[in-house]
Amino acid sequence: MSQTSKRGLGRGFDALISDDFDKSLLLESGERVEKIPLNQLQPNPYQPRQHFDKEALQDLAASIKQHGIVQPLVVTPLKNGSYQLIAGERRWRAAELAGLQTVPAIIRTTKELEQLEIALIENVQRVDLSPLEQAASIQRLINQFSLTHAEIAKRLGKATSTVFNIERLLGLPPAARDALANKQITEGHARAILSLKGDKARQAYLLQAIIDQAWSVRQAERFVTSVKSGIKETKEAHARTATETPATKQLSKKLGTPVHVRRTAKGGKLEITFLSDAELNNLIELLSRLK
Repeated sequence: MSQTSKRGLGRGFDALISDDFDKSLLLESGERVEKIPLNQLQPNPYQPRQHFDKEALQDLAASIKQHGIVQPLVVTPLKNGSYQLIAGERRWRAAELAGLQTVPAIIRTTKELEQLEIALIENVQRVDLSPLEQAASIQRLINQFSLTHAEIAKRLGKATSTVFNIERLLGLPPAARDALANKQITEGHARAILSLKGDKARQAYLLQAIIDQAWSVRQAERFVTSVKSGIKETKEAHARTATETPATKQLSKKLGTPVHVRRTAKGGKLEITFLSDAELNNLIELLSRLK
């Protein structure tokens, strides 16, 4: 795991696994890497991905020629002396195209793989982990076992969308990850910030507004909605997070009940509060007389 992905996790990854687990299985890639000849590798017959884009493989092969394979493959030994791929088939295919004779790989026995997968699954299910720590475990399951979000969700008994949203948290800007780790923002706030991916300035502005002005998740979402609806000025997008305006206050005074505006990507809605059917009837009568 890179230094970047560790940022904001609060604890070292090893500390997240129980004490009776073989911690040597958690060693980082560079500490367990061996060079494996390409002709000793066999694809995984259970690989869920059956189609590999040729153009994308050529691009990866060109990158490997220039920079080498950055992330080692994960393999398990077979009885005939060869190895079966657990993770990294795309890198293996690209390495062949690049003309490599060997590839860096982490060798794990079937027992080790089972132990590690069980430990990681149990880790994600722990209630004391932060969202980022859960995300790190999910990412490791994806990288080292080539599991899909749906497969991980089935093992965890969670919805696929839940697993996907947790893992996405690792895509937060470093400052937002730190804020989430330090509980300055919630997971809901983090998802709102992620919605502005690619707009670093607006992400930073939203993060600061959440922290400095104690924005709720709803306010953060309204800011995102305003930006995505085409509001280019950040100050105007900020203003549209408010549910009360001079106009709603004026209407509220006339009706004698709270009035709020709720903006959506296309327009919005006006909310007028009533506490009983009698109040509703009175409001309808008042509104019909308004000019």
